[in-house]
Amino acid sequence: MSGCPGSKTIDFSEKTNEEGSETGKRPSQLRQWPIQMHLVSPMAPYFQGKDILLAADCTAFAFGEFHKDYLKGKSIAIACPKLDSDQEVYVEKIKALIDDAKINTLSVMIMQVPCCFGLAQIVKDGAEKASRKIPVKQIVVGLEGNILSEEWI
Repeated sequence: MSGCPGSKTIDFSEKTNEEGSETGKRPSQLRQWPIQMHLVSPMAPYFQGKDILLAADCTAFAFGEFHKDYLKGKSIAIACPKLDSDQEVYVEKIKALIDDAKINTLSVMIMQVPCCFGLAQIVKDGAEKASRKIPVKQIVVGLEGNILSEEWI
């Protein structure tokens, strides 16, 4: 392998089947590495035929039950529509996830701030370019950590 060791594709989904208690320590539901949209490969085995969560960077910090309620059982990618550069690559990756990885569903989780809706638009653009049609859900998280809306788009 060449390049940054932090970019190495790792699938540890077998280790995330643990259940935590409601009052005790909960295990992470992260099933793979890397997770940043620029670093993920749509052809990675953990995306093939799976349900995917594309989360804006801030959502996991704002929403306390992120792992339990939204990440569990899904593969993930994260992105920031305000700070990430070369976002046109994201549209192509969304298209590749749908057409080549043949993902089942795609959920996009964003914050309620206006710039975050850019990530939802990226998902819509990628889905429109794809030849396959899949269910796409948009989840909007409020600044105080509550879910403001959840709808299929």
